[in-house]
Amino acid sequence: MKINSIQEEIIEEFSHHHDWLEKYEYLITLGKSLKIPDKDLRKEENKIPGCQSTVWLKAELKNNKIIFAADSEALITRGIIALLLRVLNNQSPEDILKADLYFMEKIG
Repeated sequence: MKINSIQEEIIEEFSHHHDWLEKYEYLITLGKSLKIPDKDLRKEENKIPGCQSTVWLKAELKNNKIIFAADSEALITRGIIALLLRVLNNQSPEDILKADLYFMEKIG
């Protein structure tokens, strides 16, 4: 699925949540459902420096697609990660570089 199509799906999902509390609850639900396929993800080498919440990120290229794995200890951050992975995972490097990630602004 193309990046913009996925973003539109996410915007549609969030349109059903009318206030901040509902959006936060949905983000927390997404964070709790985030599957971490790599048991070794939480290594120092995958830690993103400077983040207020600890975030680990790993990416690898397979068949001209970027495969991401990410995690955080903070549930809202995990929810945001789940959204970003949904949009960017299994996309080509070229498509990721050209992407206009507008969904965050649209969902508030």
